[in-house]
Amino acid sequence: MAFASFDKNRSAGAPLAEINMVPLIDVMLVLLVIFIVTAPLLTHAVKLDLPKASAQPNAAPAEKIEFAIDAAGTRFWNGERISREEAAARFATEGRREPQPEVHVRADQTVPYGRVAETLADAARAGLSRVGFVTEPEAATR
Repeated sequence: MAFASFDKNRSAGAPLAEINMVPLIDVMLVLLVIFIVTAPLLTHAVKLDLPKASAQPNAAPAEKIEFAIDAAGTRFWNGERISREEAAARFATEGRREPQPEVHVRADQTVPYGRVAETLADAARAGLSRVGFVTEPEAATR
């Protein structure tokens, strides 16, 4: 297949003796990409015949402690009125239990943050790490 050329030394009917390298390079790059993508998929894993077990995991549900602080700053442990010292003592005993209970803190929005911070500090000092705040969702505004 001969193309028109501006080269006067070349005869018009002579075949083109050069190899066009661009398509060859394109094919090689495509193959390289295919090998790069498929090589990680060809890793060999050790085939094991693992035993079958039908046991369910023993996930004991964690006990919940409802800790409330009303607008006057009074503390309640599962509805029972207690002092800060009693709450700290109960946190200490609950902190040693396994699994640790969840502490759900409900505080009135008018309670000074210091009271809530004292409660959180007592729970953290006792080793309780599963502490959450209970709030009410805001009404959707339209």
